[in-house]
Amino acid sequence: MEATNIRTYSNEVLKNMPSGWLSTTTHRLDIYDEKLAKTQFLEQFEALYNDHNAEPTALASLPTAYDYIRLGHPLSCVLEWGIAKLNKRNPDHIICFSSMTMPILSILRKNLLEHKKTQIVYTGELTPFFDPETLQRVYGYQFELHKIAEISDIPTFNGSTIFIEQQATFGPVDLVPSIDFYITLHPNLGSVIIVNGAENETYIPEIQHVRRRESIAMTPINCLAALKSLVKETSPETDHSHIAEHKTQVLTSIKEITGASTTPLVASSGLSIQYAIMMGLIDDALDKHPGKAIKFIVPPNCYGGTNDQARRIAACLDHVEVIDLLVDGDNDMVESIDSVLTEIAKEDAIPYIIAEIPTNPRVEVPDLKQLNAVLRAERKTVDGKTAIDPVFILDQTFCPNVLFLGENAILSNVRTISYASGSKFPSGGLCTAGYCVGNKKTVALIKKIEKHLLLCDNEATQLQYELLAKQLPSMNQRINDAYKNTREFVHFIRDVLPAAKINFVSDKLAAQGFTPSVFSLDLPSKGNTSEEKETYKRALNLILINLMISEIPNESKFCVSYGQLKGCYWTIPATSTQGTTKEGDKDYIVRVALSPNVDLDLHKKIFLKFIEEHIK
Repeated sequence: MEATNIRTYSNEVLKNMPSGWLSTTTHRLDIYDEKLAKTQFLEQFEALYNDHNAEPTALASLPTAYDYIRLGHPLSCVLEWGIAKLNKRNPDHIICFSSMTMPILSILRKNLLEHKKTQIVYTGELTPFFDPETLQRVYGYQFELHKIAEISDIPTFNGSTIFIEQQATFGPVDLVPSIDFYITLHPNLGSVIIVNGAENETYIPEIQHVRRRESIAMTPINCLAALKSLVKETSPETDHSHIAEHKTQVLTSIKEITGASTTPLVASSGLSIQYAIMMGLIDDALDKHPGKAIKFIVPPNCYGGTNDQARRIAACLDHVEVIDLLVDGDNDMVESIDSVLTEIAKEDAIPYIIAEIPTNPRVEVPDLKQLNAVLRAERKTVDGKTAIDPVFILDQTFCPNVLFLGENAILSNVRTISYASGSKFPSGGLCTAGYCVGNKKTVALIKKIEKHLLLCDNEATQLQYELLAKQLPSMNQRINDAYKNTREFVHFIRDVLPAAKINFVSDKLAAQGFTPSVFSLDLPSKGNTSEEKETYKRALNLILINLMISEIPNESKFCVSYGQLKGCYWTIPATSTQGTTKEGDKDYIVRVALSPNVDLDLHKKIFLKFIEEHIK
């Protein structure tokens, strides 16, 4: 009876759900409590279920489940809730992935760090992406692999037992006590992991963190298909007839935009492609330079996901270390790179540099000729041998239109891989995909990266390819239009609030093609001590943002994104994009991003109101 009620209610929810459950990629930070992600949403959803209330207004009033849909979203929460209910489990124990491999890797990662044994048991066919040799050699994961005919054949094991099977539908499964983690594979949709037993609850945040940093949740459209399958007790309905066409269009557009000679790789998110890049480079280093230390050189104040992911990889591998690269403020990126590379050369280690150009959130661009010279410079080890040349991994999400890699481009003669988050300008905020390209010097490296992108089953989904195919052709024009709006807003703020410090590209840099639509705003403060001034400024930041989003609710949004098709986006990097970086490296300033379609006059009017009411 309860199973029928669950399916009936879920069906009503699907009929009445807000349209934003399918289309919104970045949610408002002012109505989101990260510590209560998923929990807050499901507590109120459960109350609606108990009241048999699936009215559109009730569903629309539910709190934000996550701040960003690659981490999870309302439909992923409802799917996990439905599967949990049908299996008499807590929804926290159910986690859905877009990837069919990453849930397995999430268990292997935790057990590696805890020196715990793992056996992977499966029936039928294992995901074709699973590569035991590479997982052991490159990722350091250790496990036993067994194919069985029936669940009753699971061997007794002192450690974690992962059971994997392909399932045509979503619903109840046979959760026997010998299984610690039950993973169901659903081709074209993703996978679902069920954490079995109270003794395995400590794995839940670790699994969630892998989904957060190295992969993504099952996408909204695929969760919708899964929920329809759960309701009808039939196989999901999917149409992949156009994916080859859309993929070809996307790859062609990326090559035209970047001028790169390698075939682009497209992943489910920016962090998914970054993970493939890092693991592909580690794989290459093991082949080309066995026994040598690997150094990932990362700015400590760049995007928190980049920092966190790099350090998570280093935590698993003794031969990998993260080195800080100081790039903002009083630090010059070129000088910092030169200094770090010189030290790494002495150790005869392998240098991989990850950097954002322009930097985030200070929007600074280094002298590119000097950067090229420093990256090309030949360095010596302590015994006089030629040191290994670096690979420059360039995050150009802020300016994906700048040509770094093509024939005779500024970084064409240095081993360089460029990547971008497709959730920004490439898709106009309509999906979370990300992509990378390389210059001619990285052809072999791109093949390694592709190997790990496929191993992790983190390639872009059908809908992501479709959305990119539609949006990429207009990207450069949208970037240009958004830059014009941003430049005008920056000039306006400088005129009306000259005491504020604004970080934005100069006209000279803009003439070179650096036309971001993001600037950072350091508001004037007051107080008798530096602590008082900092406290006052942080409060003022929130006053400004809350005023803008309350006065212009249809356009101004408190969220981490940019590159959207319309509106204006406000955030404080220290509390969002830099969330995982060290406290001393965080920027408690306002980051503002404008789109090509925004009511600039209204934003100016409200900004003046802010000055009149709060700047004395």
